[in-house]
Amino acid sequence: MSNSETKTDVILIGAGIMSATLGTLLKELVPEWDIKVFEKLENAGEESSNEWNNAGTGHAALCELNYTVEKPDGSVDISKAIKINEQFQVSMQFWSYLVKNKLVNNPQEFIRQLPHMSMVLGEENVNFLKKRFEAMSANPLFQGMEFSDDPEKLMEWIPLIMEGRKWNEPIAATKADLGTDVNFGALTRMLFEHLEKKNVKINYNHSVNDIKRTNDGMWELKVQNLFSGTVKRHTAKFVFIGGGGGSLHLLQKSGIPEGKHIGGFPVSGIFMVCNNPEVVAQHHAKVYGKAKVGAPPMSVPHLDTRFIENEKTLLFGPFAGFSPKFLKTGSVLDLVTSVKPNNVLTMLAAGAKEMSLTKYLIQQVMLTKEQRMEELREFIPSAVAEDWDFVVAGQRVQVIKDTEAGKGTLQFGTEVITGANGSIAALLGASPGASTAVHVMLEVINKCFPEHMKEWESKIKEMIPSYGVSLLENPLLLKDIHTSTAQSLGLSEKEMAFS
Repeated sequence: MSNSETKTDVILIGAGIMSATLGTLLKELVPEWDIKVFEKLENAGEESSNEWNNAGTGHAALCELNYTVEKPDGSVDISKAIKINEQFQVSMQFWSYLVKNKLVNNPQEFIRQLPHMSMVLGEENVNFLKKRFEAMSANPLFQGMEFSDDPEKLMEWIPLIMEGRKWNEPIAATKADLGTDVNFGALTRMLFEHLEKKNVKINYNHSVNDIKRTNDGMWELKVQNLFSGTVKRHTAKFVFIGGGGGSLHLLQKSGIPEGKHIGGFPVSGIFMVCNNPEVVAQHHAKVYGKAKVGAPPMSVPHLDTRFIENEKTLLFGPFAGFSPKFLKTGSVLDLVTSVKPNNVLTMLAAGAKEMSLTKYLIQQVMLTKEQRMEELREFIPSAVAEDWDFVVAGQRVQVIKDTEAGKGTLQFGTEVITGANGSIAALLGASPGASTAVHVMLEVINKCFPEHMKEWESKIKEMIPSYGVSLLENPLLLKDIHTSTAQSLGLSEKEMAFS
């Protein structure tokens, strides 16, 4: 073992979209800072950020029904949808800045225009969708959304879903043309290529095995080169743990009090992918349905057009599964070794509370291909088994923590855990993750570098014109941003601009 030590300003653990975004932001704000990245796999964006491991939805809350809730009085609460849409606009502005300044090229390789749709069956669901549409379309963020419960209109929008369908059940859909399909794997790789040009050292095949505080307040990491087996010590003033499901173990090793009483529950996913080009050609949208009772939000069924390696593909899913691994490339001991004396009660409380989720996951794991085909036929009545193969999606680790709602509450969003003095931050959780990466990383910067925020503010506003401003309350700024991001990202301005 080598004990040679290197010192640096910033260490990013994990070469996914979050580290890529944080590294790019910091390099724009303080080009002179020394940044190192450690990734245990061979390439960037191979876990949750990889294009085959997530839905590729630019989550702007245009189609995801779980971001809107029907209240007891029958009205629809869209506050979460507003929040997520505004966060996605932040990502769009930053990507637009990168393209305009030639820090990344060819935006069509990572983002494309694609209608986002919600589709429901049954009278009760149709009534809900109509109320949701009325609440959202009256809001500047969701202007241009359309609703239809007319089978002929739906035949124009979603021929593959409507063909061969019995007309005896009410059906309705909403359509938002300003939706996007985002290849987060491609974007992650582009950002790391850019960072390498800015002298950021990216160490692939390097695993961070331990992390601890030194007497002078720095962080010391024990990093193993997986090729040679040698271990080196690296110290940094600031560490970001962006290792997807692997973040929880490193957060626990850091020993910070903020990392205690937190657990993780892994959920895996399986997509069905269409291998028949004729079927693929008949669909052009991301169509989200309604989650089954007991299902985690990431298991909302959707039929997605995707562009992967510039080829149009069609995916359906995800079917939830269970694996004790925290990463696709993780260990079957990940879940067991994450249970510590300080979080065991939190984990047990969650287990007792989430019986319906556990039951749902067991049922999903037991599904045969024919049973999965039956679920697909709710979307595509004419689907035949030989046209569809399976692909295993990424692992997601849902955060479990003690909240006001009680001990061991399962969290379904993205969580940032920050040390009290701002010298360390860890990212945990799942969707809408990648879509809101820029907003989440600005939050990290704000929490961890408060003393610099004043001097950095004008640069942040150059990158993100809406920084610190509510787009909802500034419709003219919103219109300007839609127009300029559409232009620089090569999206259709006609559809992105307001009607």
